Amino acid sequence: MAEQTQNVTFSSGGVQLEGYLARPEGVGPFPGVVIIHEIFGLNDNIREIARRFAADGYVALAVDLFAGRNRVICMLRIIGDLFFKSLDKSSGVRDLKAGIDLLAEQDGVDKARLGAIGFCMGGSYAIALGCSDNRLKVIAPYYGVNPRPFDESVKRSCPVVASYPNKDFTTKPGEKLVAALEQYNIPHDVKVYEAKHSFFNDKGPNYDETAAKDSWQRVMDFFQQYVGQPVNK
Repeated sequence: MAEQTQNVTFSSGGVQLEGYLARPEGVGPFPGVVIIHEIFGLNDNIREIARRFAADGYVALAVDLFAGRNRVICMLRIIGDLFFKSLDKSSGVRDLKAGIDLLAEQDGVDKARLGAIGFCMGGSYAIALGCSDNRLKVIAPYYGVNPRPFDESVKRSCPVVASYPNKDFTTKPGEKLVAALEQYNIPHDVKVYEAKHSFFNDKGPNYDETAAKDSWQRVMDFFQQYVGQPVNK
């Protein structure tokens, strides 16, 4: 399925943000997915992931959390979001919810079939969004940490398909997340790979083809189940 792409802008809290939108040909209705980058920002790797989703029939919006901002200041803010602030005080979650607003407004997007995927810090934000925005029906965090306050947040989560490397700083948060998802009877598919952090990024030094391919298939199968999109085998 061919895809169409464009750069987009939208506002959040008086700040102008940017994104990369990829969509299939046709009128839909299509499911939608928000893609949240790792610390490298909205780069070619993230744009390629958006196009992969579009090729499988999703309208995909990759949000640039660093757009028009000083990267160092952004990183300090994000660290504060992830490790010291509760969800209701997180500016990153606020910005991403504005991205969901934009995605849901796109022609041909089925507002009842929305999901999110993220990597590292983006994976952390994906978990936070899945616990705080009931428009999302499924999330796919890669090597993320958990939101605060943990129990109050996770019990509100939508279904989760998560992927972690072993012997990583995110491995224990992943184990804690699994335990909570089981406790609250939230559907989930969580797998730990013998791979390094950022193993899905095929432009980076830690890319692991086996883990990347297996995790992607799990994501697509899980998204198929919860937002009803046919999967390309």
